Amino acid sequence: MKVSDYILQRLQEWGVEHVFGYAGDGINGLLAAWGRAENKPQFIQARHEEMAAFEAVGYAKFSGRVGVCAATSGPGAIHLLNGLYDAKLDHVPVVAIVGQTNRSAMGGSYQQEVDLLSLYKDVASEYCEMVTVPEQLPNVLDRAMRTAYAKRTVTAVIVPADVQDLPYEAPTHAFKMVPSSLGLPRYAPIPDEDELRRAAEVLNAGEKVAILVGQGARKARPQVEQLVDLLGAGVAKALLGKDVLPDTLPYVTGSIGLLGTRPSYELMRDCDTLLTIGSSFPYTQFLPDFDQARAVQIDIDPFMVGLRYPFEVNLVGDAAKTLDALLPLLERKTDRSWQETVVKNAARWWEVMERRAELEADPINPEHVVHALDALLPDNVMLSSDSGSAANWYARHLRMRGEMRGSLSGNLATMGPGVPYAIGAKFAHPDRPAIAIVGDGAMQMNGLAELITAAKYWREWEDPRLIVAVLNNRDLNQVTWELRAMEGAPQFLPSQELPDVPYARIAENFGLLGISVDKPDQVEAAWRQALAADRPCLIEFRTDPAVPPIPPHADWAQMKATASSVLHGDSDRTGMIRQGVKAKIQEFLPGSGKRVDDAGGEK
Repeated sequence: MKVSDYILQRLQEWGVEHVFGYAGDGINGLLAAWGRAENKPQFIQARHEEMAAFEAVGYAKFSGRVGVCAATSGPGAIHLLNGLYDAKLDHVPVVAIVGQTNRSAMGGSYQQEVDLLSLYKDVASEYCEMVTVPEQLPNVLDRAMRTAYAKRTVTAVIVPADVQDLPYEAPTHAFKMVPSSLGLPRYAPIPDEDELRRAAEVLNAGEKVAILVGQGARKARPQVEQLVDLLGAGVAKALLGKDVLPDTLPYVTGSIGLLGTRPSYELMRDCDTLLTIGSSFPYTQFLPDFDQARAVQIDIDPFMVGLRYPFEVNLVGDAAKTLDALLPLLERKTDRSWQETVVKNAARWWEVMERRAELEADPINPEHVVHALDALLPDNVMLSSDSGSAANWYARHLRMRGEMRGSLSGNLATMGPGVPYAIGAKFAHPDRPAIAIVGDGAMQMNGLAELITAAKYWREWEDPRLIVAVLNNRDLNQVTWELRAMEGAPQFLPSQELPDVPYARIAENFGLLGISVDKPDQVEAAWRQALAADRPCLIEFRTDPAVPPIPPHADWAQMKATASSVLHGDSDRTGMIRQGVKAKIQEFLPGSGKRVDDAGGEK
């Protein structure tokens, strides 16, 4: 048995079923071992190492198991980095196995020689090790797996090419040998009783309790629902926690933050008590004013408590077990007026979303595209979204229910993971449908190539449905609107305008189903056709870039006044429109159909 054979055997012993990667001579020894092992664990060939890393992240996010990716030395290892940082920042367990030049060539400026230990020391800061002799195994691999799981982070194992081909020798019962064993110890930490009592005092004293849940609360759904019933609270969700609670619960206000909802903004604006569970939501300005609310935080990571807000009590522990211990200490609130207000605000918001989706656009309102999908979603669907304006519509228009799961690049907010996330999710749960909502910028960046990966593997999936919805507005839309809102600058066409691409025809050429939609009345039928398809499907929706992602705290009266000033020419922004920016400013008051055309006139 060679070192490379043993690595694959050990991965199987850890229960690893898939490794996402791309070939290169720096891992030739491992590739040969895969042949001898009859492709177990299965090597999933991405089109690019960055996509392999994203697929490993998607697999880990949707399965709860460690994602494993592999790449060659030098450029292959470098390409993994963006996906690995996505995993690190979103606290997802991923192990990277990368090749390196022969030990005899190290330090000699050899071809593809990169100092990988230095390169990876940040992204794999919890554990990064290079194997230089066989006896380092299995310890190095075991620690990489165990650390990734235990700390929900990225670890890396670097294996020089010549070491891969050495005969495997296990560590002996001798001095300076490090034996190892399999197994991940499971534990659920619970805070000290005094800390729990302090937290209960804060929550019992509050009259208007707001709860913010993140992905760390995903396994505590029953406890959170019981908590809400006791406290008469409202619940907002960080974007990575979108699938923690169903949006069909009347007190759930939806997403919070820049991509959030108005009722979530109102929940934080008006509360007197805040409880954050399993979230490191970064945007402090969307939380209560510092002198407004008493606050309690629950997080399993002691290094992530006390952030974002001046919490009065920080509870370090597993969300479910901590709430089990906290709930008996809480007093049931009899006054439900606060929760009734939250419920009313949330209901009003969904009415506004429906009306916004009905607004006319040229040619299709992107909000209509995503809103039409909401009612058609299977209860076990897995959703991914790419970064950009597509993430706004994913955050605001899709209501989680049943066993739905959803995710995107949260803290890194990188472009490109929408399609590979969905592919990784399909390998995690081949019996469930997956839908990726992406913009045309992300699709051109790397999504098109990963359609080839879907075409290569979809016949292995029990449920073949993987739907890629491309919002084709020929604009890097999120940045375009950020330029307008944050810089007061018009769209800079050389950086923002995208070439038109026949996405549906390309999908058809790859053997997938391709659908083109350029009229609003075709939207629902396209979704239904894709959901009934016998293979992966790409739907190209031609959408209007002039539909802006309105922030949740938008003041409708102020927006109306701003639009009016443009109409009447007393604003510098009139010039922006007359320069042909294609910025059709809409009045978003529900029921209003007024718009401004390219020349600045009302129509």
